Amino acid sequence: MASEEESTVKEPLDLIRLSLDERIYVKLRSDRELRGKLHAYDQHLNMILGDVEEIITSVEIDDETYEEIVRTTRRTVPFLFVRGDGVILVSPPLRTA
Repeated sequence: MASEEESTVKEPLDLIRLSLDERIYVKLRSDRELRGKLHAYDQHLNMILGDVEEIITSVEIDDETYEEIVRTTRRTVPFLFVRGDGVILVSPPLRTA
C-alpha cells in the first residue's frame, strides 16, 4: 500500500519527485536547455543535475542581408546546480503505462 502512495501524483512537485535519478529536460531563461539526471531538488526548483548536456540557442541578424542566423552551442557538464528562478519548464521522462 505504501508503494502505491509513493507513486501517485497529487501536486506538481510529486511529478518531479517521481523523476529522481531519471533523465529530465529543463528549459531555462535566455534560450538555454538542459538534459540531465535529476539528483536533488527543493520547493524553489533549485536542482542538482548530473551528466548534463546544455544547449544554448542564439539568434543573430546579419548586418548585410538582415537574415536571422540561428546558432546552437552544446556542452556537457558532469554536475550542475540550477537555480530555480531561471527555470521555465521541467519535463519528466516519458512514462508508458
